Amino acid sequence: MLGRSFSKIVLCATLAVSAGLAGAAEFRSVKGDKANIRAEPNTRSEIAWELTQGYPLAVVKKQGNWLQVKDIDGVLGWVYRPVTTNTPHYLVKVKTANLRAGMGTQHRIVAKLKKYDVVRTLEKKQGWAKVRTSEGQQGWVSQKLLWGW
Repeated sequence: MLGRSFSKIVLCATLAVSAGLAGAAEFRSVKGDKANIRAEPNTRSEIAWELTQGYPLAVVKKQGNWLQVKDIDGVLGWVYRPVTTNTPHYLVKVKTANLRAGMGTQHRIVAKLKKYDVVRTLEKKQGWAKVRTSEGQQGWVSQKLLWGW
């Protein structure tokens, strides 16, 4: 009986660790002004959509110099790895997010961010991300309101 209980505990712990690792996705961001997301991993493949600089993408699979990626909505496509960067960016995932002067809702609002705005990640601390907008404004946003890295 004790052996079975121990086995169940080990199994549950293993599953919990695996689930945690699965949640830690690899991200890349669009490097240049734009990147083509394709249906298949080659340049002859149809362009499914285009993304602009900084747009974060979750890496699902690697095939040579190609990455199968998914966007914030879970849509899959392929991108040529050299047109991406490991510079972290976030995408606003809610209708409106407040860019604040400090970490916490007690700090003044510097700007309002809209859904799908891309921001450069500068720092992450205690559930907050310090970010910079494309207009150069800096501030803090709750990470719960963001998607990316």
